[in-house]
Amino acid sequence: MLQTIPTTRPARIASLASCALLVTLGVSSWATEPSPAYFDETKAVTLFAFDDVSIPFTQNLKLKMRHPQRHPANPVVRRGTDGSVDSWAVQFYGSVIRSPDNGKYRMWYVAVSQEERLDPATPRSEPWRVAYAESDDGIHWTKPNLGLVAAGGDTNNNLVQLEPRIGVLNLKVLYEPEDPNPDRRYKMGAHVWFAKNDVRLGTLAPYVSADGLHWKLAIDAHPVNAELSVAETAIPPLHFEPVGGLYKWDGLYHLSGQNAIVASRPYHGRVSRTFVSADFSNWSQVSGIQFVRAAQHRLLGPGRSREGEQTHEGISVWNRGNVLVGISGMWHGTPEWQDLTIDLGFVVSNDGIHFREPAHDYIFLQRGDDGAWDAGGLLQGQGFENDGAETRIYYGAWDPRGWQGSPPRGGVGIATLPRDRFAELVVDTTTTGDGNYQMPATESRLMTASLELEDGIRQFFINADGLSDEATLKVELLNHRLQPLPGYGGAAAAVVRNNGFQTPLSWGGKTELDDLPDRIRIRVTFSGKHKTNARFSALYVR
Repeated sequence: MLQTIPTTRPARIASLASCALLVTLGVSSWATEPSPAYFDETKAVTLFAFDDVSIPFTQNLKLKMRHPQRHPANPVVRRGTDGSVDSWAVQFYGSVIRSPDNGKYRMWYVAVSQEERLDPATPRSEPWRVAYAESDDGIHWTKPNLGLVAAGGDTNNNLVQLEPRIGVLNLKVLYEPEDPNPDRRYKMGAHVWFAKNDVRLGTLAPYVSADGLHWKLAIDAHPVNAELSVAETAIPPLHFEPVGGLYKWDGLYHLSGQNAIVASRPYHGRVSRTFVSADFSNWSQVSGIQFVRAAQHRLLGPGRSREGEQTHEGISVWNRGNVLVGISGMWHGTPEWQDLTIDLGFVVSNDGIHFREPAHDYIFLQRGDDGAWDAGGLLQGQGFENDGAETRIYYGAWDPRGWQGSPPRGGVGIATLPRDRFAELVVDTTTTGDGNYQMPATESRLMTASLELEDGIRQFFINADGLSDEATLKVELLNHRLQPLPGYGGAAAAVVRNNGFQTPLSWGGKTELDDLPDRIRIRVTFSGKHKTNARFSALYVR
């Protein structure tokens, strides 16, 4: 799926604040049997089971989050051999994008060679470079010989060209084929360094490119020893670790990164912030708080910045047009490095700024066991793809417990889910009180926020499992004032009995609707003798 970023939908989504959402058109890949063709969900409006803004109303249902599985080929990108540009680190603070031209998967990551890192004559930032890999299927990757950059006296490597070159710790790439300037259709946010008062601090370097391989700095700067000066920083000259995520929302580019600088409302430790830009070159000199974990509201005091539950390196984002799905680092802080670990959490946003957890402190993907390639700590890369019957989430690894010893690090892995099934709403069968009182029988159903429709034909699809003749989903269309629309509610409701990721909804044999009012709601009722088997993951409107 293309990580292309729409520029108009987010503005319409602002109507969610008044419970209105504007709708516009916009199993496993390892199996040997071919998968059916699926439409690109980023071109539809998606109402996820876990999105309580798009689906604010439920009765007698409960949300169950799903844990992804690690791909058996992990790590799908490994560190290189001795003498290679990534012999010490394949650090996937990076991105995966699928090309619209040939379907090829493209990856950018941070590479560090052991030889350069250990050379005392090499300035500290210079070994940190941007490398490139590609794949036909997203699983089997090659590191092409680009011949663009000399490293270790040789240009036979997969390093991309940065002009001018700055040492890069973290990067995210966006592709915007609609940009009228072809030289800026690829955009990279890079976490680089600058020196201030004899301290090395993090900041942003924005790069642009026509092909994703030759990059030019989008600000005027003349780095020395692969670092910026204080006067050349694009954002305020304070320590900020940008581009845990990079995305476009409501016409603005957003960085997502971390720092622990006191905000107007103080929090403990690392929190996620965003800076914004209209043109990718000139950035706001003010930031907004994106996400704060519950434990961070308790201040632990000075000198304890390593301790406690925190948010690590911002939020990597899958822009789904009307909603942002995000992966964030869950920092489990301790007084000493050797006990500190990092998992990956799951967050969602409907306004492009404020993120929330669908489930409190839910660990989306847990760090690997000791001895595994991803032991100790995980990194959120920005790589999300729906391919056939599965969703892939690309991630990296860094074990913070060895931070002070600085052992080799990294690799790239894949976590998989059934397509778009991050979570599901199911019938709640629990009891209340002392266990002797069973809840009265009520309908198990959900109702969406009000959807604002533009003129045109609409199609509706459902992503659900566990269905049968005795476990169905009844789907009704209502007006904004909760009244069933004639021909689309009550006895005329669409009834879904078949499992599928994109099952089309039909009302009286009609799947393409052109007679709807400008505002509707969707109501889904779980029905049948075995309705507790039904699992609802998402609704799509095209």
